[in-house]
Amino acid sequence: MNEEERVIKELRETVCRLHAELVRGELVVWTAGNVSGRVPGRDLFVIKPSGVSYDDLTPESIVVCDLDGDLVEGDLAPSSDTAAHAYVYRHMPEVGGVVHTHSTYASAWAARGEPIPCVLTAMADEFGGEIPVGPFALIGGDDIGKGIVSTLAGHRSPAVLMRNHGVFTIGKSSEAAVKAAVMCEDVARTVHVARQLGEPVPIAPGDVDRLYDRYQNVYGQRSHG
Repeated sequence: MNEEERVIKELRETVCRLHAELVRGELVVWTAGNVSGRVPGRDLFVIKPSGVSYDDLTPESIVVCDLDGDLVEGDLAPSSDTAAHAYVYRHMPEVGGVVHTHSTYASAWAARGEPIPCVLTAMADEFGGEIPVGPFALIGGDDIGKGIVSTLAGHRSPAVLMRNHGVFTIGKSSEAAVKAAVMCEDVARTVHVARQLGEPVPIAPGDVDRLYDRYQNVYGQRSHG
């Protein structure tokens, strides 16, 4: 096994494992949703095959596609969202992972076409502001990918609510994109509950900036050489 084959094998294993996190977080039902990951240094990514049960996913069933969304390696047809993932990878070279879910609360905001306002410190930390809404787009071509890229370009949020559809998240890795999807659903639920009680109190933009900077650059463990 050469180095590229080893990298792809490990990425398939990682992406297969991360689909279980979508189930654990109750972000998906049946065969909906998907995780993909960019192959470092290559114009390739791996993604869930279309219509395969999460219980039946194996690393070997995860397929490899090029950045046009065409199948390169694997025995199964790629996800129906493959074109959207491919468009993101082509136009956002910093992105290493993409996730799509129809998680209940976040998708409810998407159904209303309303951004989730930044009224929680956890939102400021992870998303750097509101979670924006992208345009309505039909599945299959580049329209969803175009909507994701145009909405997130210049935006700190790694999540977008595609109107009448669901959630797409991006990250430097597949793991980071899954985390963003989990966090997106969590804050969507909490802000929904807050609105049942009254009008949520916004966080001042300057405080959002400070919270985001701290979380992105200070929070957690840092290596010391």
